Amino acid sequence: MRKTRLRQCWDAGRCAINGWANLGSPFASEILAAEPFDSITVDLQHGAVDSHAAMGMLLALGGHDATPMVRIPWLDPAHAMRALDWGAHGLICPMVNTRVDAEKLVSYVRYPPAGIRSSGPTRAVVSAWPDYQARANEEVICMAMVETAEAMQNLEEIVSVPGLDGVYVGPSDLTISMTEGRLPPGLDRTEPEMQDAIRRIREACHAAGIRVGIHCGSSDYAVSKVQEGYDLVTISSDTGLFREAVQNAIAAPRLAADGG
Repeated sequence: MRKTRLRQCWDAGRCAINGWANLGSPFASEILAAEPFDSITVDLQHGAVDSHAAMGMLLALGGHDATPMVRIPWLDPAHAMRALDWGAHGLICPMVNTRVDAEKLVSYVRYPPAGIRSSGPTRAVVSAWPDYQARANEEVICMAMVETAEAMQNLEEIVSVPGLDGVYVGPSDLTISMTEGRLPPGLDRTEPEMQDAIRRIREACHAAGIRVGIHCGSSDYAVSKVQEGYDLVTISSDTGLFREAVQNAIAAPRLAADGG
């Protein structure tokens, strides 16, 4: 079985570039996949994505090299197992706050004896590899989001959970949780206290021998995280990129039309 593109990146010691799909559109997801992303994550937590749309988006990604990932809505076995059966090659789970949370997540992703995942890879056995169930525990990527003050208190315990491939930093929720709303939400954190927290997550992951990813709002910030040694960086989202393109395209014509 050929390894996924994301695992190939990691095996080669390279940072993976991740796209983020939350428009709920298979076509928009396909446009992302046509570009040189190493992985693309379908966002079932905050995206405009229901089950029907998610399946269509994963189908659209299936014709391209980028590893299809899903961010599930919450730590729940049904969410995790369904996304994997639909053909996601990796999961990102929000709000993993304790070692027990991380252990539960791993158990939902892995087949026995490593976990409790139920057997029924409806689409995965067609879209991934014919010996899916024999290789899924080895190949499917499991990432826990660290994005709360509670998770930071339990960081070393979380990253040491066997079977966890990595941690994904959620800078926006992490900021409002750690500062109790003193700082506004947002992705590209420059405040020293948040930079220290994000750096601590990276160092804890690497000390534990697992990967670390982070969601970035801009290309420049993503470049800085590549240079700092992150293993996966996400650049904005299809929604954010679309809005940015529209704003840039309309600015000059709008000014001219308004007599500027």
